[in-house]
Amino acid sequence: MSNEEKKVQDEQLQQETVEAAETESAEEEVVEMTAEELQAARIAELEAALLTSEAKVREQQDSVLRARADIENMRRRTEQEIDKARKFALNKFAEELLPVIDNMERAIEMSDKSDEAIKPMLEGVELTLKTMTDTVEKFGLKQINPMGEAFNPEFHQAMSIQESTEFAPNTVMMVMQKGYELNGRVVRPAMVMVSKAAAGNVDTQA
Repeated sequence: MSNEEKKVQDEQLQQETVEAAETESAEEEVVEMTAEELQAARIAELEAALLTSEAKVREQQDSVLRARADIENMRRRTEQEIDKARKFALNKFAEELLPVIDNMERAIEMSDKSDEAIKPMLEGVELTLKTMTDTVEKFGLKQINPMGEAFNPEFHQAMSIQESTEFAPNTVMMVMQKGYELNGRVVRPAMVMVSKAAAGNVDTQA
């Protein structure tokens, strides 16, 4: 082999070595880039999963809050319905009981208190009446006895109007039948006689 041919062969070998080195370097760079891309893709995947989990947690929290609000509303409605039912039941009971109280009061008013023979019976009726009125008052049933008070159409029912010099105009001068209210609601208005100014007198209350 001549020196010229050997020189050419050496140059070709050197060129092949350089190209091989460059190829290996390029492959390593490709591998490194691929690893970085895989890592970035994994991070993005984890971030997406985290966002999804957070969204689910928020949704579950909202569901819990809505369920809690529904339960609270149901409890409030149930309490209101129970309260209404209780008041309605007491109202019907009071309406049925009032005539009994009225009759006992009439019996006491009409009895001859000077008659010693009926005095023990009268005392028994009075005690029974007091016990009954005290008991119903514990459940919110209160008597409306407006004698001498100003007439109030919300609680009183005027059965008649009479002239009076003793009472100021628009005053209850006689209670014909006591009224009753249950927990602030009128069960029966008091039936009353109302005064008006006597003829020829100036109504200073007007």
